[in-house]
Order: sequence, then structure tokens, then C-alpha cells
Amino acid sequence: MRVAIFSGSFNPIHNGHLAIARTVLAQGAADELWFLVSPQNPLKENADLMEEDKRLKMVELAIENEHGMKASDFEFHLPRPSYTIRTLENLRINYSQHQFSLLIGGDNLAIIKKWVEYQRIIDEFGLIVYPRPGFVSAKDSPFPNTAFITAPLINISATEIREKLKKGDSIIGMVPEKVALFLQNSNI
Repeated sequence: MRVAIFSGSFNPIHNGHLAIARTVLAQGAADELWFLVSPQNPLKENADLMEEDKRLKMVELAIENEHGMKASDFEFHLPRPSYTIRTLENLRINYSQHQFSLLIGGDNLAIIKKWVEYQRIIDEFGLIVYPRPGFVSAKDSPFPNTAFITAPLINISATEIREKLKKGDSIIGMVPEKVALFLQNSNI
């Protein structure tokens, strides 16, 4: 089975993430999509990072009724920080029946040369890239083994959601209803 790995902190997961995931599956870029909740991103500050089990729970709630999507805590069990190439290697070993590719945004494609062993990621696993405003498009990509999807540009950020939560503002329409309730009940 072709599995797209959508790795991220999902701090929290929001409707933009879900729209991209649905598009990947609808356009046939993968047979399944796994939301791989990352405990720590080596390229980001973790000051506002919610507990990993809470972020995983929100992903589970968000995809309860989604076909072809799975929430995964795979990286929770790897040495930290878990670089993407190590995660993908371990996925390939543990799930040898699947063919994995990495789903990233155009913004990450623009900085992929900063990633540990980025060329191996591209060569051995391949990329599925979704558009981000102002970043590399399919016609400009310098990398082979890269598929571009046409996905809606949804202007939602997890940072904005966290700021709204701190202020007590509504996040209705930004996250799935069950995630909004979870966040409200968790006093995050």
C-alpha cells in the first residue's frame, strides 16, 4: 500500500491539515495517509508545544470519521530528536509491506536542504508537496521523485489558533468541532 506520511507537531491539528489530507487521497497520491505526530521538531522552538499525548488525541478526534487516515505515535518511540530520514527508515523496517512517501508543504521544500540526509529522503521515499503561498511550485521544483498536488490554500495556522485560545477567542471553523471541545475542556 502507498502511504503518505504527514509528519508534524499538530499543535493543534486544524481544518487546513484535514483539507490537505483529503486532497492527497482524493487525487490518488497515496492509498492511505498517516498523521505522524512529532514529539519534537529539530528545526523549531518548542516553547508552546502541547503534551504529545494531547496532540495525538486531537488528531485521533479529528480523523474519527475520515476514510484512509490514521493517527500515529510512531515517533514517540524513537530517540529524540527524530530526524525524518530515521523515522522513514524505521517505518520501512517495521511496515515493510508499505511504500512510504513524505507529504510536505512548499515552504518545507524550500528549506529541505537543511534537513538531515534530505537527498536520501527524496531518492528513497519521494515527496508529495502541497502548495503554500509564495513558495516553490511544480514547474520550479529542482527535485526528481516529487509529486505536486493541487490543494486549497487555507489560511489557518496552529500559532493563530493557540493565540486565540490564550485570549479566549473562538476557534470555531478553524479546527474540527471535537478538537475545539477537547481544547476547551483541557484548558489549553
